[in-house]
Amino acid sequence: MKNEFTIFYTDDDPEDLEFFMEVTSALGEHLNIVTQNNGKKLLHDLKNPPPNPHILFLDLNMPGFTGFDVLEQLRSSEEYKNLPIVIFSTSNDERTIAKSREMGASYYVPKPSDFSLLKKTILHTLNINWNTFKPSKENFVYLNN
Repeated sequence: MKNEFTIFYTDDDPEDLEFFMEVTSALGEHLNIVTQNNGKKLLHDLKNPPPNPHILFLDLNMPGFTGFDVLEQLRSSEEYKNLPIVIFSTSNDERTIAKSREMGASYYVPKPSDFSLLKKTILHTLNINWNTFKPSKENFVYLNN
C-alpha cells in the first residue's frame, strides 16, 4: 500500500461506523478513513474532493438513497466506474449478492461482528490488486475461512 491510503465507508449505522473506525485505526497510520452516514453525503464528498478514495466500502441497507442507488450512480459515471466498491452488508441473501455483482460492485463482504475477523477481512480486501481483479461468481464474496 502507498504512504496514504484513503478509504471511504458509508453506512447509516453509527455503531458500524465506529467499529470500522476502531478496527482500521489498529491497522496503521497510513490509512485515511472518511465516513458518511448516507448515500447523498457520499456522493457529495466524491464530488467535492479532496480526499479521493482508493476504495469504497458501502452498506446496502440505508434509508432513502440506498447502497444500490449509489452503486448505480457511480457505475454510470465515467469518473467512478473503476473505483473499487466493496459491498459491506449484513445480508447474505443470494439475490442481494447476485444483484450487487450484476450492478458492478467489485467485491462483497458480509459484515463480521468480531474485531479480529473484521481486521482480517479489511486487510484481505485492501491487499487485492484491484487493477487486475475481475469479479466472478466464484471470487465475488469474501469467505471467512
